[in-house]
Amino acid sequence: MAKVLVPLAAGFEEIETVSIIDILRRGGVEVVSAAIGEALEVQGAHGIAMKADKPFGEAAKDDYDAIVLPGGGEGTENLRRSEAVLERIRAQKAAGRLNCAICAAPLVLADAEVIDPGIHVTCYPSVSVEMDRPVASVPVIVDRDIITGQAPGAAMLFALVVLQTIAGERVARKVARGLVTDVME
Repeated sequence: MAKVLVPLAAGFEEIETVSIIDILRRGGVEVVSAAIGEALEVQGAHGIAMKADKPFGEAAKDDYDAIVLPGGGEGTENLRRSEAVLERIRAQKAAGRLNCAICAAPLVLADAEVIDPGIHVTCYPSVSVEMDRPVASVPVIVDRDIITGQAPGAAMLFALVVLQTIAGERVARKVARGLVTDVME
């Protein structure tokens, strides 16, 4: 069974986070949500609190097929300030495993210096000026060991593409059909 780590920092974008966790779990992926900070309950950008499965320090010790970062302006800034998060992302890259980020969170991957030259990415339009590379204006990009998504509106497609990458097209299409969505077509 594939295993994914989803770090939760205060100010995370709720639509992205719930879409990622829900869709991956529907696809049979073990998802571990991990709180950045002392408390397991983490407040989202729009006042919705989520209870993480584990503290980040505990969760980060395990191996994962992918690390998936939800965005949100404040959430992304809090992820960027966490040296533990940046170091775990670097370790993921060194192991040849996936790093994924949506919305503003590709900035975290840039800060961790895991986006190789020539890798194509997308992100939330207003943060694209902070990226050290050209940014495409498309919903989702998969390029080698990096998957990026543009914004909350792309959250379901982004999560399905992550699922497809780690569990296969058949699984992702089955989940998409169950959700009655044609985003994979």
